[in-house]
Amino acid sequence: MGIHVTIGEAEKRLAELLAAATRGEEVVLLREGERPVRLVPVEEAPPFADADREAVRARRLAAIGAWRAEFAAFDTSLAALKADRVDEDERSGRQLGPSD
Repeated sequence: MGIHVTIGEAEKRLAELLAAATRGEEVVLLREGERPVRLVPVEEAPPFADADREAVRARRLAAIGAWRAEFAAFDTSLAALKADRVDEDERSGRQLGPSD
């Protein structure tokens, strides 16, 4: 039969319910007017193969490279970025408007 609890009770007993689900016990969460939800442990994901890792790396580099032309005209050096900083009073004035 397992453990059947309402959402309110599940909030109070979450650690206990997670431990029970991890041990293989059936844990069902009930909410009035909605379908019940079952807590089950997630199977451990297999590790990435080196080929998969390289494919992900290639996709990420391609995505970054796609934006390279967009930022070519901007000076992204640390000195330029620091020069663009505004002090806290000016920033709050921009967000909240001038103080009277």
